[in-house]
Amino acid sequence: MWHNDGVTDDSHSESNAFPSSLDAGDRENDGFDDSGGTKRRGGKSWGKGGGKGGGKERDKDRGRERPAPKPLDAAALEQMALRYVERFATTRGRLTDYLMRKIRERGWDGGTAAALAEPAELAQRMADLGYVDDRAFAEQRAAAMQRRGLGARRVAGAFREAGIDEGDAESLAPAIADRAVESALAFARRKRIGPYGSGDGDRKLHEKQLAAMMRAGHRFDLARKIVAAPPSDAPESMDFD
Repeated sequence: MWHNDGVTDDSHSESNAFPSSLDAGDRENDGFDDSGGTKRRGGKSWGKGGGKGGGKERDKDRGRERPAPKPLDAAALEQMALRYVERFATTRGRLTDYLMRKIRERGWDGGTAAALAEPAELAQRMADLGYVDDRAFAEQRAAAMQRRGLGARRVAGAFREAGIDEGDAESLAPAIADRAVESALAFARRKRIGPYGSGDGDRKLHEKQLAAMMRAGHRFDLARKIVAAPPSDAPESMDFD
């Protein structure tokens, strides 16, 4: 069984709320499947057809209809959860949502409606076994986003989308704040803003650059300092503290 070894830096664009006003380079690619799990290295993605090469279409071509999948019961749901955490680093909240969605899609053969509380209990059991680790997920997600030049507000939004609880989010806030300048400079370097720019540009351009940094989640005061900074071969983080 794999343990949650963290967030990869190269995958699906987050519906996590990256505004359309940002270009493709501003969007974090962290390997989500359609349920929000982060793809583990080396895993295979088969797409929504459920099998390699779209088995549904092949069956239709042969004049056969695929049988409807059997409704889930507790044992099948647990196997589904185990397969999921084996392939994806995720959180309890996302695992719960994934399992609930599968129950809605396939139906439940567990008896009463009360059994629908099982996904949350199952997600907690995966956490107790060490297969799901919300804090480790959050730490690595924050570091990956900040390396890409995204600020604390964007990280906080990603935490909310992933179901990270307030306690874990608050405990990571100091480390995120410590990387704020480094992250803002990384964004400025990618966009050739301030110390990484040419020094040309009028007020309208500077306002546009400031807006871009704000959309990337950076503090207004920090973004303004960076936008106003003259070109430099080696800008120092301490200059913007």
